[in-house]
Amino acid sequence: MIKTDDASAEEVSTTITLTIDGREIETRDGATVLEAALASGIIIPTLCHDPDLRPYGACRLCVVEIEGMRGLVPSCTTLAREGMIIQTNTANVKKSRRITMELIVANHPADCLTCAKNQDCRLQHFASYLGVDQEHCDRLRKSTQVLPVDRRHPAFDFDPNKCILCAKCVRACHEVTCAAVIDLSYRGYDAKISTFGDKSWIEANCRSCGDCVDRCPTGALAPKNEMKGDRSVKTVCPYCGVGCSLYLGIRDNQIVNIKGDKKSPVNKGGLCVKGRFGFDFVKHPERLTRPLIRKKDVGRDVKIDRSNYRDFFREATWEEALELVADNLAACKEKEGPDSIGVLSSAKFTNEENYVVQKFARAVIGTNNIDHCARL
Repeated sequence: MIKTDDASAEEVSTTITLTIDGREIETRDGATVLEAALASGIIIPTLCHDPDLRPYGACRLCVVEIEGMRGLVPSCTTLAREGMIIQTNTANVKKSRRITMELIVANHPADCLTCAKNQDCRLQHFASYLGVDQEHCDRLRKSTQVLPVDRRHPAFDFDPNKCILCAKCVRACHEVTCAAVIDLSYRGYDAKISTFGDKSWIEANCRSCGDCVDRCPTGALAPKNEMKGDRSVKTVCPYCGVGCSLYLGIRDNQIVNIKGDKKSPVNKGGLCVKGRFGFDFVKHPERLTRPLIRKKDVGRDVKIDRSNYRDFFREATWEEALELVADNLAACKEKEGPDSIGVLSSAKFTNEENYVVQKFARAVIGTNNIDHCARL
């Protein structure tokens, strides 16, 4: 690390130079070998690496040869050093990666065509990349252990038979959401991901944020009723004023999947339970999509039956509805004064929209009677 001339200035990280597969590469001081390689476009297979999580070194697919180091070393947990000479594609590296992948695939269910993560599975992708075929897997002894699938959570399913123990879900739950609901339990052949007391996820105070589901490289954690979309639309979550950015998968004009925007400076790909799983209201048959105006022959003291609201209201255009509201507000202000009007804002507004609401109340209507629907 070096410092600028100003003693109060923040420390600035230096860069180092190393050689990977004969290419001279610059990377930041403190980066791992894997990060340096990936940033330079060099492919190194990995299943347990995640840029948001601490290095773990569980899958052992990212092994490389480094001059001066004995044997193969995991690139995800090895810090890059000045002058390092690294080989990522030697015969020993290829053999190690292939055997490791064969052992993983041999104990993995082969229902790829019906799996929720089909074509979006990192295990499937790297098995193909490493050239793993069925003939080599068949010569290995397969597991006879079949664990029950937990389908009790309303948002996602957990199939421990598809779990490869990369622990990305565990690390996300501990390091990102800080909920610590799940962990690696038992040992050796019996090792698995479970909650405290081996309860279902919904019984273990799971926040249902879905961060574990999003990071799972296989179909072990998969959302319910999710399909692949024909197109993707970038938007902002409407549930609160934080402004989390997300991508909606659209198919037949319906939302079929949701992904957080990892490039967003607000949420960096993370979403809460509402943002990730709470968009079924969009296609609800009772959702109002146009303004309603009370019919003139219906008094305000009449009790409204919500199931037959169309008997009391009629659909209108947005222009007609806004004009009616503006006229009534102006009439009320002129007759009773501005303090006879109160403005109630919404937690689903952005901060900027709430600012406009209070300016409208104070500067246009002339009242300080402003409140907010959120109560903590």
